[in-house]
Amino acid sequence: MIKLKRIVFLLLITLFFSCNSVDELQIKTGDIVFRGMTKSELSQAINDVTQTEIKTNYTHMGVCEVVGEKVFVYHADLGKGVVKESLNDFLASESDSEYVADLYRINKDGMVNFKSIIKEANDLIGNEYNTTYILEDDGYYCSEYVYELFKKDSVFELEPMTFKDPKTNNFHKGWIEHYQKLGIDIPEGKLGCNPNVMASSETIRFVKNIQ
Repeated sequence: MIKLKRIVFLLLITLFFSCNSVDELQIKTGDIVFRGMTKSELSQAINDVTQTEIKTNYTHMGVCEVVGEKVFVYHADLGKGVVKESLNDFLASESDSEYVADLYRINKDGMVNFKSIIKEANDLIGNEYNTTYILEDDGYYCSEYVYELFKKDSVFELEPMTFKDPKTNNFHKGWIEHYQKLGIDIPEGKLGCNPNVMASSETIRFVKNIQ
């Protein structure tokens, strides 16, 4: 009888941890999805100057919302501005693009009001994309948008931006061409954010690969 009770107890413990493991891997509202490098020149330029010690190669990111069985992603896209799209549309590869996508989760469980985050994400839909990557300018670039959504919860921090290739310490060709087209100086050293550094933050944790 004692042996039977012990077996039942062990089975319940196994089931408990198994269920929690499955739940942990489910996409939740407030999760952040990071998308990897594409083949475009601007994406390559972003990746080349924002590499981190953990060798992430993310060039885009967005915030998830789960509605029933559907998952949506709020993000600021270079060609669309701030939008809300299905996860499938967010992950849909362009004809000349190759990338991966990883899911991350905020470590401050219970301390972040995700309902408020999603409301603000909705309110900002329609804003233009910030092509200057200068925080004070109109619109939002992808990591700026996510930074602003979690700003009041101090999830991410700003840091001086660099547009130089670490291999040569010279401005990356892609960024030179980008800012020449805009007719402004490269904002080297101004405060900003980028997907790679945000992904390496201790305030979030990797959950799983989804692409």
